[in-house]
Amino acid sequence: MAANSVMTSFIGIDIIFSAIIILIVAYILIRILTLLLQRFSERVLQYRIHVKMLIPLLKFSIYGISFYIIFASVLRLSSEQLIIFGGLFGAAIGFGIKDLFAGVIGGIVIMLVKPYQMGDKIRVGEQYGEVSDIGLISTKIVTPDDNLVSIPNYLVFTQTVASANAGHREMMVVIDLFVDNGSDMVLASRILKEAVITSKYVFISDKLPVSVLVKEYPYYLRIRAKAYVNDLRYEFEFESDVTRRTLAEFAKNGITAPEMKIIGN
Repeated sequence: MAANSVMTSFIGIDIIFSAIIILIVAYILIRILTLLLQRFSERVLQYRIHVKMLIPLLKFSIYGISFYIIFASVLRLSSEQLIIFGGLFGAAIGFGIKDLFAGVIGGIVIMLVKPYQMGDKIRVGEQYGEVSDIGLISTKIVTPDDNLVSIPNYLVFTQTVASANAGHREMMVVIDLFVDNGSDMVLASRILKEAVITSKYVFISDKLPVSVLVKEYPYYLRIRAKAYVNDLRYEFEFESDVTRRTLAEFAKNGITAPEMKIIGN
């Protein structure tokens, strides 16, 4: 009896050890492939986002195969055992890991539907930034302040998700400048447009033209430029470059900022 008990314990430890080894190998393999793909994506800038989208696909595939090996080969679960395990897993979901499970399902939906991709600039709720990683449970984005924010994948079911570039390297940038309503709006528009089309960050094509729009308000004019940056990573550099050079030309041509006025006076 004691020998059988020891043998059973040994087999149990062996199974756990095998499962841990499989998961460790899967993790190391994912890390290596992720590093290689990230480096390769920087060498093919035109296809950077498409190459990076292979990373979450590999994660789901490798982990999926790993769990299949653990359940089918290591644990050798029978059909009845699988049903029992499924019931226990369902109960566990109900008692505390439903968000974890929802995150995995959300990750699968993100992979299939692609509301956003690796390298996209997205807005989820109040968070905005570049997608740096799509994991099994959460998506990580880097904000303009260089903060790394983790967003649960299940939010794709409950939050509005906006992708600024939808998988493309180019992205529209909107630049708003405000001038006094007595200023020459035609000249102001021409200066802004020239600053946009001469920027080293701009991307112009027949399908992606530059447009400048003017809207008049009671105390000021809004001059809005809509143009595409040649690489979404330069979104803020593009905006800063255009704004700086436009304001310098405004000053030379006597185009002033709107005066602060108190409504009712």
